[in-house]
Amino acid sequence: MAVGRRVLMAVVGVFVFAAYAGAAAVAFWALASVFRADVSLASAVLAVALVTAIFGFASYRFGTQQALRQLNARPLTPETSPEVYRRLDRLTAEMDAGRPTVYVARMPMPNAISLGGTGGVVVFDRSLFRLLNADEFEAVLAHELAHLESYDSLVQTLAYSVARTLVGLLAVILLPISLLAAGVQRLLAWARGRPLDGRSRSSAGSLVVFVLVALTLVVRAHSRSREFAADERAVEVTRKPLVLASALRKIERASQPAGGILSPLYVHTDDEAQRWFSTHPAMDERIDKLREMSAEKRIEIE
Repeated sequence: MAVGRRVLMAVVGVFVFAAYAGAAAVAFWALASVFRADVSLASAVLAVALVTAIFGFASYRFGTQQALRQLNARPLTPETSPEVYRRLDRLTAEMDAGRPTVYVARMPMPNAISLGGTGGVVVFDRSLFRLLNADEFEAVLAHELAHLESYDSLVQTLAYSVARTLVGLLAVILLPISLLAAGVQRLLAWARGRPLDGRSRSSAGSLVVFVLVALTLVVRAHSRSREFAADERAVEVTRKPLVLASALRKIERASQPAGGILSPLYVHTDDEAQRWFSTHPAMDERIDKLREMSAEKRIEIE
């Protein structure tokens, strides 16, 4: 490469670095102004927590209606589906889940989901009405009612809101460092004559990504634990662990690995890495636990 061109590229690199450094200085000044403000740390934390909770709850409330619209779900009425509501009433008499509305939708795969909390909604894919027998349908319904009873969807929504807030705050705090590091990288890349090499992520950016991944893993792990808890609660009410196991196996066999816009009843995957990020445990794990419950129940009877 000609010397003149190298010098020109180095000069461009200096100007690029100056732009990044200027942006970093502005970001640092803005952060310093915030920290110098006459606001106590406790008040700032409380304000952030309050805003996070408000946005999380709003997402939770409006998300239910949005999900129903996306699924094009239609409500079932006691007049058109008396057997469904007879079993629903029997379960809700033993559970603190209110009396949710049952919806039917055409989903990409056999599935059942619960939305909201007490008195929320339960959505069944229409294929489950022919795939499952009456007792299996009731067992799956009890599982979804357990989620409503424990406000699992609200807890998950708030957890994601908290995670996003923490990651956002960390990204803002590290913004001056990120901008300055990016400027240095671009300067060196231009000086070497390879400007595209300066687009790698800085260490500050990597830290933000690491925290995001870590928080996501924590939230997903909690979600998987709630699936086991919902299974246990369903068995406690129906007293038929093998019926729920049979329902899950039927759903698994009728399904193909696929993603969706909502958290499914389970996630079927053989990829170990994906399981760490899954909202649901492996189907075999759930069925094995249900079989263990059945064995323990027989021992108690004997």
